[in-house]
Amino acid sequence: MKAQRGAAILTAMLTVVLVATLASAMLWQQWRGVEVETAQRTRVQSAWILTGALDWARLILREDARQGGPDHLAEPWAVALAPARLTTFLAAQQGEALVGDDADGADGVQDAFLAGNIQDLQARLNVTNLMDNGKLHEPSVAAWERLFTQLNLPESELMTLTQQLLLAYAPAAEAQTAASAPLRPQAVSDLVWLGLSPATLQALRPFVTLLPVRTPVNLNTATPEVLMACIPKLNMAQARSLVAARDLQHLATLPDAEKRVGDAEIKLDAGLHAVATRFFSVTGQLRVGQTTLQETSVLQRDGMDVKVLSRTREMVQPSRPLLQ
Repeated sequence: MKAQRGAAILTAMLTVVLVATLASAMLWQQWRGVEVETAQRTRVQSAWILTGALDWARLILREDARQGGPDHLAEPWAVALAPARLTTFLAAQQGEALVGDDADGADGVQDAFLAGNIQDLQARLNVTNLMDNGKLHEPSVAAWERLFTQLNLPESELMTLTQQLLLAYAPAAEAQTAASAPLRPQAVSDLVWLGLSPATLQALRPFVTLLPVRTPVNLNTATPEVLMACIPKLNMAQARSLVAARDLQHLATLPDAEKRVGDAEIKLDAGLHAVATRFFSVTGQLRVGQTTLQETSVLQRDGMDVKVLSRTREMVQPSRPLLQ
């Protein structure tokens, strides 16, 4: 009798465990389905918002082109968008302020923050400038040498980089060389294939870019390090003085820039230097809840035509702040 009662209790306990296990599995599956659907919805919504932000940036650059003149850091495109709640834009569209419960939208808009900026890519040394019809362009190589010296980077890596670029851009007729040549770089990060160490690449990132065509450096937007590198005989003190002068009044022409430098021995080359820009980088960052998505686009502007050359999107670590 006692054995039967114990077996009944054990069977009941096993039944309870089985039911609890099945219920937990069903709840977990339901929770997982909700999380996947939420993540998918957030991803799609974020993509549309970032696309809208990119269109907004293109409009700003198009209006800047309509105004004409040189490109400088006092123009609207150069003003970064600080992290802003999306309800701020909704309120501006409706012509009223959202407060209290109205600020907490039903779709979680109150947790969405957008930030972004537009950067002048011609404020940097262009990797493409190192090559000219399959040969090294000596003035550009000299500019890179001055930049390496200024940043205390190993010149041996620059030598390796230029030699690898010679192989990568060798004429197609040289079949034997082309077979063993490295791939042509498509982004600055690809330079590690061509001889740069990760540490050197990290130090160079703020000062270099990779564009599809040869480009002059915009003297209105370049840093002192880039100015000193791209202008022969210009020292760091003169570069900083030029930056201070252009901050007060932007450079209108290359002769104007030569006059601001104040050194008769320093001459500017229209093929290497400019006061206007064709290539820009647009970075948008959207945070929705605990998810942060960042998109970087490269734009080419020719007159009123602003086209997108590339777009890259990545998830950002939660601890990383929104763009400032």
